[in-house]
Amino acid sequence: MLKEFKDFIMTGNVVEFAVAVIMAGAIGLVVSGFVSDIIMPVVGQAAGDMNFEDLHYALDGNEYKSLAAATEAGAPVIAWGRWVNSIINLIIVGFVMFLIVRSYNKMQKKEEEAPAGPSQEDLLGEIRDLLGKR
Repeated sequence: MLKEFKDFIMTGNVVEFAVAVIMAGAIGLVVSGFVSDIIMPVVGQAAGDMNFEDLHYALDGNEYKSLAAATEAGAPVIAWGRWVNSIINLIIVGFVMFLIVRSYNKMQKKEEEAPAGPSQEDLLGEIRDLLGKR
């Protein structure tokens, strides 16, 4: 049973899937950093110096200056600004993945269109014919 599990784990598909999951996580972290550190400050500045991360609705009916102030006061909050950031992250990650898949498909198409050289049998036949002429 242990040998079967080892054979299963070492197949190409499982290893490729593991690499894909790790890369997707890394891309997600990069995109999240890009959105929160670069995109959202620009969007917030364009929207009148607004911090989307702080946008919230306090369920206790009080108004708090920031999300941190509301959570510090123990108020139940709906942090809808974080949700907006998540939606923007999703759109950017989807776009990045689209670009990766698109370039991969173009590369595959070019490989398919590339003219195939002579087969191994053809080359061996040519060598045989050349040796036969000697």
